Formats: sequence, structure tokens, C-alpha cells
Amino acid sequence: MKTVHIRELGRQVSCLGMGSMIFAPERKELVFELLDRFRAHGGNLIDSAEVYGGGKSELAIGQYLAERNCRADWVILDKGCADVKLVTPENIRKAIAGNLQRLGTDYVDLWVAHRDNPAVPVGDIVETLNDERARGRIRAFGGSNWTASRIREANEYAAKKGLMGMAVSSPHVCLATAAEPFWADCTQASEADIAWHAQSGIPLVAWSSQARGFFLDSSGPNDPNPDLRRVYHPIKENFEKLARARRLAKAKGVTAIQIALAYVLNLPAPMIALVGPATTAEVDSCVAAARLALTEAEMQWLNLKRQEL
Repeated sequence: MKTVHIRELGRQVSCLGMGSMIFAPERKELVFELLDRFRAHGGNLIDSAEVYGGGKSELAIGQYLAERNCRADWVILDKGCADVKLVTPENIRKAIAGNLQRLGTDYVDLWVAHRDNPAVPVGDIVETLNDERARGRIRAFGGSNWTASRIREANEYAAKKGLMGMAVSSPHVCLATAAEPFWADCTQASEADIAWHAQSGIPLVAWSSQARGFFLDSSGPNDPNPDLRRVYHPIKENFEKLARARRLAKAKGVTAIQIALAYVLNLPAPMIALVGPATTAEVDSCVAAARLALTEAEMQWLNLKRQEL
């Protein structure tokens, strides 16, 4: 599997991250099957958060790491402070302590603030996370649903102070355009944001990289999923993107959802796509999609910037 270098960690990270929203100790057999299969393909990034399953995701991951005795093999990206009001130095420290307790580990490779609180000076957040790093509880950090300008501000502050800055940013990135956020206070990366990440070299960790099923074979205007109808259906161009993804998929002998994932991974920036497979077959499908190379013409055509392929 292709990898992305995260400088602050000093290691290569797989271009796919295993999402864990469905993980729970009572699903131990499934969790172990998914992670074993992902690991066999060369995957080494697991994404979690304190709000996934009310902490059950982290408990299941911790069980896997302990029983497989493989903590050092994995890069754990864990998140806290999903409510904007919680993004304060005091709550960040509490969140990290809770993450570590549930994971059963003494460090998180990448700790990511699940939201941003623009009312809190970015320097206070950077200072707090550098202190947590000095304590050994985290190794690097980033922001989920932070604007590119706020990430830039954080890193400019860190550079002036001789501190570590944001190692990653994790917004919504996918071929379809969201008419509104899936959840409150979430962000979707713009074309300008992606260009800035390409220039800065700061990796983008894309959540909902496959548009939460919008590109499935069963998807369409009459899709019963209310979230898909709310977020993607109001933008009519998304259905043209779906049609084009299906056409290109047919030509390449793959599926439209694989094309959608390949689109994200072929964007001109260091890209990591978070995926949420529920079966080992879906793990295999994501890995196959990650191997697809799309030409510039195909990328522009999929994104409706080019009329003919």
C-alpha cells in the first residue's frame, strides 16, 4: 500500500486509515478480522474518537493491540473534544487522559482535536499540545474540522515559538460536494485548501472520503438514506459526478465507489483517506481502489472541469 510520510512522527503512514465507528468489544471477532486483513495489506493507521460508540471503539482497539501484542506496528489517530465548547486547554488534557485509558496504551501517535474553537487563542492550544507531547502522552497532533487558515495560524505560532505545529488536518474531502455539513461545525476542504496543503506538505486526512455511500451502485435520487439526501442530493452536479464515476468504473473494470476513493487519493496534496469497511471484502475493495492511478484528464472530467474524457 502507498504511504505518506508524516514528518512529526518520523514514519510512513498508510494512505488508507481504518475507520472504527462500528468497533465495539461485543464485535470483537469482526474487529479483529478487519484489522488483521487491513494489516496484511500494509495498512497501519487506525482512526478513532472518544465519541465513537461512547468510547467502545477505543476499547475494542485497545483489546486488539493487547491481544495481538502489536502496538508499535500501528499509528493510532485518536480524537477528542467533539463539541466546540470543549476545545480548551483543560478539556484537551482531560480528553487525552480518557483516550489513553480506554485504548490501554500510554501514548497516542496522532491526537487530533475533533473540532476547533475560534474563541480560544490558537497559541493556547498549540502550547497545551506541545506540553502533552513533552509528557509523552502524544507524539504529534492535528486538527479535525479546522479551516486551513486556522491550521496555518497554528503552525506560524509554533514556528515563532520553536514548537511543534499541526502535523495533519482532517476535513471532509470527497468527489461529491456537501450542501451542508454532516455534523455541526464540520468543514469540507476547498480546492484552495487542497492547493495550500500541496504547497505546505501538510497531509490531509480525509473523513467520509467515499461520501458515506453516495457512490454505491444502489445510490440515486430515490436513496432512502436521509443524510445522503440532506448533504449531497441538493447539489445536482453530484449526480453528474456519480454518473461519470460509474462510466469510468465500467471502463476500468472497477466500481464507482472505488473511483470515488481513488479520486481523493490522486488529489495534488499528501492525502490519507479514512474508510469504514464493515467486511473483509470491503477492506479488499478499498485497498484495490488505493492502487488506482487516475490521469489529470480523468480527475478533471470527474470533477466536471472537463467535458470530454
